[in-house]
Amino acid sequence: MAYHQPQPCSTYFVESQDGPTAKDYAKFIARQRQKLLANELSRQACDDYMEDILKHLRRMEDETLPDVASIDIQEEIQWFMRPYLLDFLIEAHAFFQLLPETLFLAVNLLDRYCSRRVVYKRHYQLVGCASLLIAAKYGDKKERVPTIKELKSMCCALYDEDMFTQMEWHVLTTLDWNIGHPTIDSFLQIALAEEYEDHEVQYMAWYICEIAIYYKDFVSTKPSVMARVSLALARAILGRPEVCDGTWDQSETLTLLSLSQHLNNPSQVLSRKYASPAMSRVSSSLETFLTQQAAIARRASPPTPPCETTQPKPVSNVDYVYNTPQKVGHGNVINGYLTPPITPEGEYFTNGSQIKGCPEQPRRPITPTPPVSNSYVQLQQYQNYHDIP
Repeated sequence: MAYHQPQPCSTYFVESQDGPTAKDYAKFIARQRQKLLANELSRQACDDYMEDILKHLRRMEDETLPDVASIDIQEEIQWFMRPYLLDFLIEAHAFFQLLPETLFLAVNLLDRYCSRRVVYKRHYQLVGCASLLIAAKYGDKKERVPTIKELKSMCCALYDEDMFTQMEWHVLTTLDWNIGHPTIDSFLQIALAEEYEDHEVQYMAWYICEIAIYYKDFVSTKPSVMARVSLALARAILGRPEVCDGTWDQSETLTLLSLSQHLNNPSQVLSRKYASPAMSRVSSSLETFLTQQAAIARRASPPTPPCETTQPKPVSNVDYVYNTPQKVGHGNVINGYLTPPITPEGEYFTNGSQIKGCPEQPRRPITPTPPVSNSYVQLQQYQNYHDIP
C-alpha cells in the first residue's frame, strides 16, 4: 500500500512582507484612547475619594510604625551596623530594578521585625534579605522579584537557601502577615499629582528620604511627615516655588530642621545611585547647594578677633609629674600615648556582609601602661639631693 506524502502548503509559515494595515492602525489608536479615558476616569474617582484614601493611609501608618526603644535594647545588633546593611540593600534594590516603594517597605519590615524579635549579629543581613524579598513579592512585577539563589550569591554564600525560606516565614509570622504599609513614596505620589511631572523634584525627594533611613532619628517618624518634609527641602534646594499646603505643627518643623542637618554626609553608595543621568544627577545638585550655603555662611560670619599672646608659665619637673591630664575626647595624647577609641566587639560587617575569621576585638581596648619617664627619674634625683622624704 502506497502512502502519499502530504504536500506542504505554500502559504504556511510564510511571513507576510506587508506592513500594518489601516485597520491595525485604527485598532491601535482606539486602544490608546481607551487607556487615556481609563486614566482620566481613575483620576476623577481618586479625586472624589482622596479624603477617604488619606484617612486610611494615616490610620495604617500609625499601626505599622517600628519602635525605636525596642530596637535599642537589642544585645548584639547596634546602630552603627545599620548603614552597612542599608548600603547592601540599596545596591540589591538597584541591581534588580525594583520599584521605589519596595525599598521603603523592606526597611519598614526590617525595623518592625527588629523591634519585636531578638536578632543575632550573624543573622542581621539575612533578615534584611528576607525583608527585601517579601517587599518585592508584595508590590513588584513577578519577573523582577529576586530569587533565593541570586540573594545567596550576593551574600557570598554565607547562608544556605533553606535559611532564606525559614527567615522569610519567620518575618511573616512575627508581623502577623501584616505587610501592607503606606510608604513615603505613596504620600509623595499624592503630593506630586499636581506638579506636572516634575521628575527632578521627585528624585530629589527620594534622595533625601533615602538619606533619612540611615539615621535612628527618623525610624519612628511617620511616612506622611517624611514625605512632606523631604518635598519641602527638595523644592528649596532646586529653587522651586514653595507650595502652601497647610500649616506646619511643631513635630514637622523639628523634623525639617533635623533632616536638613543630616544632608552633609550621605552614603557613597546612595550618592552614586542618584548621580546618574536617569536620576537627574540630584546628588550633584545637593552637593553644589550645600557648598554654596557653606560659602554664604562663611561670608556672613564676623571675623574672629585676634587673641592676646601671653608668655607660658615655666613648668617644673614636679608639676609635670603630678599634673593630671584632661581627657577631652577619643584620640587625645596622654603622656605620649594615644588613647584608642571604642571599637565594636565580635565580627565586623563590610557592605552589609559578615566576614568570618576576624579575631574577636575587645569592646574597650586596654591602654598600654607607659614606661618610667625621664621626668620621674629627675624627680627622684631632686628628692635625693634635697633629702626630701
